[in-house]
Amino acid sequence: MRNAPVLAGRETSMKAGFPSMTARSAAAHRAVHQLVDFPHVFDDPLAVEIVGLADLAFMIEFAAAFLPGFREMRAFVAARSRYAEDELARAIAAGTAQYVILGAGLDTFAYRNRYSRKELKVFEVDHPDTQAWKRRRLAEAAIAVPSEVRFVPFDFERQGLDIELKNAGLRLGEPAFFSLLGVTPYLPNNVVMAIFALIHSFCPKNTVVFDYLKPRQTLSAWERMGFDVLSEEVERGAEPFRGFFLPEALIRGLTRIGFQRIESPTKDQLNAFYFRNRLDALLLQSDLHGLMRAN
Repeated sequence: MRNAPVLAGRETSMKAGFPSMTARSAAAHRAVHQLVDFPHVFDDPLAVEIVGLADLAFMIEFAAAFLPGFREMRAFVAARSRYAEDELARAIAAGTAQYVILGAGLDTFAYRNRYSRKELKVFEVDHPDTQAWKRRRLAEAAIAVPSEVRFVPFDFERQGLDIELKNAGLRLGEPAFFSLLGVTPYLPNNVVMAIFALIHSFCPKNTVVFDYLKPRQTLSAWERMGFDVLSEEVERGAEPFRGFFLPEALIRGLTRIGFQRIESPTKDQLNAFYFRNRLDALLLQSDLHGLMRAN
């Protein structure tokens, strides 16, 4: 039975006909990380190519690369990408052969995928405008699109995720790994939880990795300053923050859905995993964002 569109009745927040501003920003952070941070927390040899030096958003980001707020955000974007792909590697080792990237933006995993077509099929799900922009960028950068990649243009307001993924070739009854990076803050909480419930309903062995934004009132005074700057920026880009979670509430919700193993690494744990013994002092300093894995 087809599931109803997850966001039925919600007004779209993206500017029609344009790619997501926040997707462009995240791509710029990944690209700048390749150029100014060493060693790389997240190694992405295609990040600069797919963004393109002519992109004004990238150039603005590059000019501000060493400002504290930009360094902090860049560190988190690098950490969440690394965490997601580390968890993906574990899932593949355990037999998962399907990877669904919800809100793919300019993610480049599919184009530097070291696994064979037989081992892993990749599904990139994104808003049609953002996906069309990405496909133009791939062509302009002469980045080859492997045959195992499936593009799934998806409008949460009008389409059912299960139907679109099935039509694209996802085997719904078999294990899949899902990532939602830079997605949940722009959706209402009930919509986010509905997505997680849908993912679990496809197959109880599915894994999902995602990041989330914590409520402003739970942050320290200086973290609230960073929150306010980010909030103003995304408002200007017509993609306002809508979803905020406490980690304990997320864990309870995911447990009720049926996920049995939930991991929520803290800022200190992520720094220990990915930022130790660095000469450039790049690290996570705030608790504005969180990361979680559930399976």
